Amino acid sequence: MVDTGHKMVRAVHGGLDLAELRRLGLDPRAVLDFSSSINPLGAPPGVMNAIADVNIAAYPDSDCLELREALGGSLNLEPDRILVGNGSTELIHLLATAFLSKGDGAVIFGPAFGEYLAACAAQGVEPVELVANEADDFRWDVAEACQSIRELRPGMVFLCNPNNPTGLYLDEDKVRRIAAAASASGVLVLDEAYVSFVDGAWDSRPLLDISNVVLLRSMTKDYALTGLRLGYMLSSPEVIAGVKARQYSWSVNAAAQAAGVMCLGRQDHLEQGRDAVRIGKAYLVDALVTLGLNCRVGAANFFLAS
Repeated sequence: MVDTGHKMVRAVHGGLDLAELRRLGLDPRAVLDFSSSINPLGAPPGVMNAIADVNIAAYPDSDCLELREALGGSLNLEPDRILVGNGSTELIHLLATAFLSKGDGAVIFGPAFGEYLAACAAQGVEPVELVANEADDFRWDVAEACQSIRELRPGMVFLCNPNNPTGLYLDEDKVRRIAAAASASGVLVLDEAYVSFVDGAWDSRPLLDISNVVLLRSMTKDYALTGLRLGYMLSSPEVIAGVKARQYSWSVNAAAQAAGVMCLGRQDHLEQGRDAVRIGKAYLVDALVTLGLNCRVGAANFFLAS
C-alpha cells in the first residue's frame, strides 16, 4: 500500500502541445485530444454572450463575490465557505502553499493527477503514495490506508474521488474514515473534479462538518470552460481565509466569472452532458472490447483501456 520505492512521476494533461505538433508535422485539427475529460456538449448556449458583455477595460472582482454568491445559493452554503480559483489547479497549489512547508509530510492516493505531486514539490515536500491494487481493479485497502495516515501524520492528504485516472468512486463511509484519519494531523483535499459525471453521486457537503476537510470542484469540467479556467473549493471559513490570503489579486478573470454565473443557471446542460457521457461511454467500451481491448470501467466520464 505505501510505496516509498520509487519517485512519483508528474503526469501532464490537458490541451495539445502546439510546438510538439509542429515538430511532428501534425495539423492540430487532425488530432483528437483524449486528455481533457469535460462536458461533451461544450459550453452552454449563452456563454459567449455573457463573456461579450464583460467590460474588459475594468479589473475583475478579486473576491469573485457574485460568483461565490451564485455558488452559495446553488450549494446552500455561505459565500465565506467558498473560494474561486483559476481552475482547481491554482487551488491545489494554493492549498499546498498554505499548509505545507519543507520537512512536512504529505500523502497521495495513487495513481493520481500529477498536480498534487507538483504542488508538494514546490514546497519542498516529497509525498508518500498509497498505491491502489491493480489486481483488485485499482482499489485501496481503506483500513490499511487510514492506519498509514495515522502513523505518518501528514500535513496534507490528496484523494481524488472519482479517481483520475482509474475512475474508482469511493462511497461515503470510506471517505469519512479517510477524512477522520487525515484531519487528526492535517488537511484532507477531496478532489471532486469529475463528480458531476457520476450517476447517483453521494452528497459530500456534510463532510465539511469535519475539521480541515476541503472539497475541490471544477466548473471547467462541468461546463467545458477549459480555456477560461474556473474551479472552486469548499471548506471552513478559517481554511478559506487562510488560502485566500495567498491568492494573487485578480487571478480569476472577469470573463471566467461572468461565464460561471451564467452556467450555474443551466443545470439542465450539465444533466444533458451526463446523459451523453453515459451513452457514449457504453458505446466506446463495447467497440473497444470488440477490438480485443480490456476496459476497466469506473464511475467517471473516462476509463482505462489496455
